[in-house]
Amino acid sequence: MGIFQNLTGWHALVILVVVVLLFGAAKLPALAKSVGQSMKIFKSEMKSGAAEDEVPAPQPGAQTAPPTGTAPASPQAGSTETHLKP
Repeated sequence: MGIFQNLTGWHALVILVVVVLLFGAAKLPALAKSVGQSMKIFKSEMKSGAAEDEVPAPQPGAQTAPPTGTAPASPQAGSTETHLKP
């Protein structure tokens, strides 16, 4: 990461002071806890997403059932639908 290569201790200190001024010292523990919980949830979702990606693919040439519950693309002849003319 090119953006973080030139950060020194002084940069980190200035960022810390700005964060304390913005959020206040009393809210920092709650902020850190929230970030930690978010990271934990993110990691668990990434693991479950990777597990879902490992579903075996159908074999080539295997018969698949047509989808059920789909409407026809166009009305069939003899349909009882009435269309209003403008």
